[in-house]
Amino acid sequence: MKRMGIWCCCLLALVLSSLPTHAQQTPSSPAAASAASPEVPKAVLDKLNQLDQRVTAAQSAGDNAWMLVCAALVLMMTGPGLALFYGGLVRQKNVLAIMMQSFALMALITVLWALVGYSLCFGGDGPVIGNFQYALLHGVGVEPNATYAATIPQLTFMVYQLMFAVITPALITGATAERMKFSGTVLFMTLWFLFVYAPMAHMVWGKGGMLNASLGGRFPTLDFAGGTVVHITSGVSALVCALYMGKRVGYPKQPMPPHSLVLSFIGACLLWVGWFGFNAGSALASGGLASSAFVATHFGAAAAALSWSAAEWLKNGRASALGAISGAVAGLVAITPAAGFVGPRSALGIGFIAGAFCYWMVTKFKAMFGYDDALDAFGVHGAGGTIGALLTGVCARVSVNAIFGDGKPVGGFDGHWGQVGNQLVGILLAWVFAIVGTIVILKIVDVTTGIRVSEEHEVEGLDITQHGEEAYNLEA
Repeated sequence: MKRMGIWCCCLLALVLSSLPTHAQQTPSSPAAASAASPEVPKAVLDKLNQLDQRVTAAQSAGDNAWMLVCAALVLMMTGPGLALFYGGLVRQKNVLAIMMQSFALMALITVLWALVGYSLCFGGDGPVIGNFQYALLHGVGVEPNATYAATIPQLTFMVYQLMFAVITPALITGATAERMKFSGTVLFMTLWFLFVYAPMAHMVWGKGGMLNASLGGRFPTLDFAGGTVVHITSGVSALVCALYMGKRVGYPKQPMPPHSLVLSFIGACLLWVGWFGFNAGSALASGGLASSAFVATHFGAAAAALSWSAAEWLKNGRASALGAISGAVAGLVAITPAAGFVGPRSALGIGFIAGAFCYWMVTKFKAMFGYDDALDAFGVHGAGGTIGALLTGVCARVSVNAIFGDGKPVGGFDGHWGQVGNQLVGILLAWVFAIVGTIVILKIVDVTTGIRVSEEHEVEGLDITQHGEEAYNLEA
């Protein structure tokens, strides 16, 4: 016991004697400390810098991969999505002609985009139209354009936006189906792209654009993925074209049912899948906002398909396949401007309203005024885009997208009801641009190439008269 006490005392003395020694060592070796301190932090700093560069590179690679996939998805919406959807809805003698219009626009708009289109949409900082800064894609390379997308190459941003420019004029062909010359289509779409689409795209999405909500436009219009730029402009222009060209021979007395709802069904499903690239890709990064837009897109389409089918069931006692796919497309159209600003519940509400509203436009409004919008481009895209843009101003939430700054209200449900007024300005401007621009362009095309085929050619079918081919070889 005594020996243990001695050992404890010695151990305590040793510990106590070491305390001042350590306390003195720190201040007594300033040279060593000064030599070590710069070396250790520099090494750590270098490691942190390397780690930061790797994280940035990984984020850029992930965002770039996502955006390239989205670009491919949006291109798929035109061909085969829209081509099959529209192709199945026309009569057999016109299926190749309507599909050829979609395919031709994939090539035509791409070339125009490379020459001047991208520059007119995203070059410069004018309030209405861009400039020729990026003409022939000058200066468009692998370095990001921080104004629009800081984590992906500008080439990726450019080609992604190209796919929107491709599908937008293709939507108009639904109204002019079965009676528009192919030569007239090419000239009309060229002029329409340059003088209607390009200004609207710049005003809503371009730097300095008067409707740009993210870059301080005078009338900040919320349009996440193209409600005004794509759907209102194309849908309203489709209505103008239908009124200008007149009805198809035999319409409405002669039955003109779709020749293959199977093709249309497949096309609609491809449109639904491709729309994820259309809306979720508009986040321009593979983050939480893309997820939110993805979910809103799906929920909006599903709700609209059900509401259109329910309205049809109440009227006719049954729900049709054509009604269900039309409702889904209407929901996708309506949710497009709101996809990056609303949550799932609002998406369901927007989709439900849009499905019922577009059903009424296609069945009642069209019958009241008697115009021949062959494939209901206006009833779905023009009407759906308008109601969607308006509801975006009501339902947008800062908790989903703080586009005006942290804590600042975005839409009516946030208390910012003035945004509904901004949406109305954007909608009105899109309508005016589409109406005036389309009328002028139609006049030019009509005196240049002619806009409509002869009655004889229309009766025979555009597949043979415009392209010298038939869609189906029915020989045994």
